[in-house]
Amino acid sequence: MVQDATPVQSHSLPPSDLSRRRLPRWAPAGFAAVAVALGTAIGAGAGLESRMQWGLIAALLFVIVSYTVTSAVENRRQAKDRLATSVVWVCFVLAVVPLLSLIWVTVSRGIKVLDGYFLTHSMAGVPGFEPGGGVYHALIGTLEQVGLATLVSAPIGLLTAVYLVEYGKGALARAVTFFVDVMTGIPSIVAGLFILSIMLIAGLAPSGLMGALALAILMIPVVVRSTEEMLKLVPNELREAALALGVPKWRVILKVVIPTAIGGITTGVMLAIARIAGETAPIMLLVFGSQLINTNPFEGAQSSLPFYIWEQYRVGSEASYDRAWAAALVLIAFVMILNLVARGIARWKAPKTGR
Repeated sequence: MVQDATPVQSHSLPPSDLSRRRLPRWAPAGFAAVAVALGTAIGAGAGLESRMQWGLIAALLFVIVSYTVTSAVENRRQAKDRLATSVVWVCFVLAVVPLLSLIWVTVSRGIKVLDGYFLTHSMAGVPGFEPGGGVYHALIGTLEQVGLATLVSAPIGLLTAVYLVEYGKGALARAVTFFVDVMTGIPSIVAGLFILSIMLIAGLAPSGLMGALALAILMIPVVVRSTEEMLKLVPNELREAALALGVPKWRVILKVVIPTAIGGITTGVMLAIARIAGETAPIMLLVFGSQLINTNPFEGAQSSLPFYIWEQYRVGSEASYDRAWAAALVLIAFVMILNLVARGIARWKAPKTGR
């Protein structure tokens, strides 16, 4: 018996989808070029002297042109998607341009006197308004003060985060969390005044250690918050598997949890160091600054890179301005190196995933 053959329905796209117009891949670049040209013309025609105003006009035109052309050529849905993408790109450019401008100005002005002599000599015997001198004493002070602050704050921050994640329950944990949040936002001058009051009560003299203690107060909440988030990312299955084998909880934390999160913890500590490296107010109150090389942070006044920058800029001469910009470039390089080291450690210590 022969059955009637039914025609097979072809699942082809509707003609409207096949013939729908699309903008080329280079359309965003074209929109940006048109927006820059129009923004420049409008800014120059309106007599606006600030290039920043020209850029803001161009950014606004870029969003408007992207949405209008996409809506006319494609459809309203694609136009909304293009609008969101354009806003993201504009925000990215607005965030990057000031950073690049800052780096460019610092490098162009700081490179004038930045050499081996500047990095290996102090300001001893050099009048502030004359050329010469270096930043060695301030660099030594920054390294010692930041190092002492890290030695104090890193263990405290790590243990506090371990308590909050692994043991913290009830009113005490909520109180600790609240005070960590409060400490995150305190101004650096408040930390300096707190240590200064202790110095006056105990009759202690200014030293690098006093500045390091103030920096540690600023560093602890950053370490606690970053370490707490990294510990929360450790899967609970790892803890449960170790506990099921009869391993004590303290040993699980020490051998499983912390090694798993060590990359992120190290990154958080490095970022906390970068956060305190540029503080000036506590150093002014507690360390006093010095033109001489003092390698003993426990006795006598010291300098630091932020204090040195402020000190040289206050002198007001052309030579002091050059030294201030060069010290600012050294400080930026120091923070950049810390961030690169943190990223390298995080990648090196990241958990290895296998198939």
